[in-house]
Amino acid sequence: MLDDIDRGLIHALHIDGRAPFSTIADVLGVSTQTVSRRYRRLCADASLRVVGLADPDRAGRTQWLLRLTAGPHAAQDLAAALARRPDTSWVMLASGGTEIVAVVHTPTADGQAGHALLLHDIPRTAGITAVSAHCVLHTYLGGPTPWPGRVQSLDAEQRRRLQLATTPARSGQQALTPADGGLLAALQRDGRASLTDLAAVTGWSAATVARRLADLRAGGALFFDVELDTTLLGVTTQAMLWMAVAPAHLDHVARTLAGHHELAYVAAVTGPSNLVAEALCPDPAALHRYLIEEVGCLEAIRSLETAPVLRTVKAAGPLPPAARTGATRRAGTRTPPAG
Repeated sequence: MLDDIDRGLIHALHIDGRAPFSTIADVLGVSTQTVSRRYRRLCADASLRVVGLADPDRAGRTQWLLRLTAGPHAAQDLAAALARRPDTSWVMLASGGTEIVAVVHTPTADGQAGHALLLHDIPRTAGITAVSAHCVLHTYLGGPTPWPGRVQSLDAEQRRRLQLATTPARSGQQALTPADGGLLAALQRDGRASLTDLAAVTGWSAATVARRLADLRAGGALFFDVELDTTLLGVTTQAMLWMAVAPAHLDHVARTLAGHHELAYVAAVTGPSNLVAEALCPDPAALHRYLIEEVGCLEAIRSLETAPVLRTVKAAGPLPPAARTGATRRAGTRTPPAG
């Protein structure tokens, strides 16, 4: 489990994924060496990673929630294959290992030309028994807004000090351009890559990289997410919640759910289940209480489907090279039965 310094470091990275260790150390009241050492340990032992992500709207991309049903062995192979694609994120095995949930990113302006995975690749894949794709219309929780369970360590004064020390100032254009492609790709692999490394990737000077980062972040075109093994935060039970809500009440219900600490993601989507959420709970009993005491009180929710998540194969960022091999190797193992 994590101690107060670990949790404070994770909270600080959610506020600013590129905050200098010296700044975080000052806020936490420890040495820079301690923060650096803890960060390296969390990367090695807790799969901690900071990833830089483009805001989908600013990048001209549409997000789809893809649900695939297949046999247990086929589902693992498909999940591993989807995880290796650059146009996917958050690939998860759910519902006893027979369902895959993934976020697919398609170019908004390209229409059907950008939907190769949805229109061509998936329908031609053997072993799939059911497919549904749900366009994400609006994200209420997720993306730049982290799961509240990760950001409860720093008090208001610590958060203020960190934000004052790291808030970037605007100096130029904040819109994403094709020239930003190399920078974004490098930040997806490592959101804390040094200015020197980013300069080598982009061919820009370190000063130009610093200015461009500040502009994109200040304008909301670029944000940083933190990947972490949530079991170290006491989470042993995850589930996707697919809900049908009367359209007149959809916004109210979604905003209410976005304030629940048990949820890490809330979005309005197309389809019969027009609201989807991801729940993170300490155990099945806690999930049961949450569904009855919190979700059950929202009368506008007409139906609810709960799909337990067994494993996250890919999170927000691309798979590291070693994980690509590991994902392929794990795809041949037996899926554990649903609890």
